[in-house]
Amino acid sequence: MADDKNSQTDSNANNQTEGDLKRLSDETQPGAASQAGGEAKSEGKSAMTSEELTEQLAKVRNEFLYLYAEFENYKKNAIKERSDMRKYGSERLVVDILNVLDIFDTALALENTPENMAQFRKGIEMTAHELKSALQKNGVEEIPALGSEFNPSYHEALSSEETADLPPGYVSRVFKKPYKLHDRVVRPGQVVVAKAKN
Repeated sequence: MADDKNSQTDSNANNQTEGDLKRLSDETQPGAASQAGGEAKSEGKSAMTSEELTEQLAKVRNEFLYLYAEFENYKKNAIKERSDMRKYGSERLVVDILNVLDIFDTALALENTPENMAQFRKGIEMTAHELKSALQKNGVEEIPALGSEFNPSYHEALSSEETADLPPGYVSRVFKKPYKLHDRVVRPGQVVVAKAKN
């Protein structure tokens, strides 16, 4: 009888253990499923972020390539403009001087006689005035030299001479007039500088 009782107790214990295991298994399975779903979601989320990063990278790369192409075009245009400026920058001046050359050609085509000498001289004076006007329009101006104080920035002294007409260090004679283009001296004048008499 005792053995039957013990065997029944063991059977009950086994049944209870099996029931507990089954219950734990049932309770664990939904949690595991939920956890698996969470991991899947997490993987889906990370995959989506990776796609977004790839799209952003592609967008930035395209923008960079576009800007690089624009910059290369700008460089080519700047080089071409600089080359054209060097080559054709003096076009306006050339056109103005050609107008003066036309006047010279007309004057040289006339026969020079004693009767028209005065008229010929007047024509030369008008042509010189026209040439100076063309140069001034293009920023070329004469720098006054005669009677002014010697300035090595504007003048090149060829010699000196004694004179009572001007103070020492002043320009007494001019062989070539100095000229400037806007604010830059393009040709210094060749002059003689006055010095005191001994």
